[in-house]
Amino acid sequence: MHSLGFEAIGTQWTLSTAEPLDAPTQAAVAELVEGYDRTYSRFRSDSTVARMAEGAGSFELPASAAPLLELFDTLHRLTRGAVNPLVGRSLEVLGYDAGYSFRASGAPSPAADWTDTVSWSAGRSVVEVRTTAPVTLDIGAAGKGQLVDLVSAVLESAGHREYVVDAGSDLRHAGGTALRVALEYPYDAARAVGVLSVRNRSLCASAVNRRQWGDGLHHVLDARTGAPVQAVAATWTLAADTRTADGLATALFFAEPRELAAEFEFDYVRMFTDGRADYSPAMAGVLFT
Repeated sequence: MHSLGFEAIGTQWTLSTAEPLDAPTQAAVAELVEGYDRTYSRFRSDSTVARMAEGAGSFELPASAAPLLELFDTLHRLTRGAVNPLVGRSLEVLGYDAGYSFRASGAPSPAADWTDTVSWSAGRSVVEVRTTAPVTLDIGAAGKGQLVDLVSAVLESAGHREYVVDAGSDLRHAGGTALRVALEYPYDAARAVGVLSVRNRSLCASAVNRRQWGDGLHHVLDARTGAPVQAVAATWTLAADTRTADGLATALFFAEPRELAAEFEFDYVRMFTDGRADYSPAMAGVLFT
């Protein structure tokens, strides 16, 4: 396999393809990633999300925002508000802000209500988002997964049929040979809790040891309270697309798998902070004993 590595949206990317990527395809990927970051990053002052934090109003997002917002609408409903893309303000209060201060400025603060504060409608080429107050949008629960899917679409448009798009271990696989992936032990990155095979699906993970900046402070917050979650340590999900796998990896911190399975097809492993784990039937045998 040929590999192309680069850093984007705060993580390391690797594109592995059976055939080398030509210059136009590499340029198309770079343009796509830059445009996505310029729209959604809450860490840069020139993004659309930065303008949304300055005041209420109407904002245009690319057409690809529609499936992302639909997913957030559904996860917000199924988790009873725990998954909420307005959690960005809660993260800022605890120190995960645009300046990476990593210093809490107050007690945990609930996110603004998603359905009361934001509405959106999809047109042919843009999505219009309307807000009733300044908001700090954070699409981290599913955005990286969507970008993996969008990059995969660029590769497929260029004729690639065997590839792995890996964005910091959230990945999409295509091809005839399965990819074996170790599931990182959340309390020791040098160890694994199991190994699974991925073929023509997407795998995403979320864990409390990632983006951790203080005692009990990490990036997985319950938007209803603004506090970091405590009961679940890590999740891994397999789904047909990466956007869905990414969103469900976050939702499993707050909802029972059977509740999510009522509207999504996926497989999962979920590890709790007390060492217990549960998993879907297809994942039996994945975990080491």
